[in-house]
Amino acid sequence: MSALAFFDSNVLVYADDGSSPRKQKRATALVAEHLRAQTAVVSLQVLQEYFVAATRKLGLTPEAAQRKMEILAKARVVRFEPADVIDAIELHRLRRISFWDALIVHAARCAGAAVLYSEDLQKGAVHGGVRVVNPFD
Repeated sequence: MSALAFFDSNVLVYADDGSSPRKQKRATALVAEHLRAQTAVVSLQVLQEYFVAATRKLGLTPEAAQRKMEILAKARVVRFEPADVIDAIELHRLRRISFWDALIVHAARCAGAAVLYSEDLQKGAVHGGVRVVNPFD
């Protein structure tokens, strides 16, 4: 496995969600596989979204969520410049996806990821050469 894979926060959250064992198992295996292969990519936005969802929705302690973030931060992390936000707005306008999703897609595109694992975006869609895959289908 050599292709870069970008992870949306919802996939990372499922890795810690015991209420959905099937999704938890799949998300955990996928994230671990890409971390081991050094092909995992996230963005600062994804890390922030993960922390909020993990502590608010899943009830993880801030300390536990921080430890997980330290692991996830070992992936390639996309950091934006102001011009990237403008590019994401353009993507939002042209592809008619939410601004927040456009930031995710743009981050995946900037990283050169071949695939974007997400449950939120249209499965099979291709944005700027990045194919959206719902890992739970």
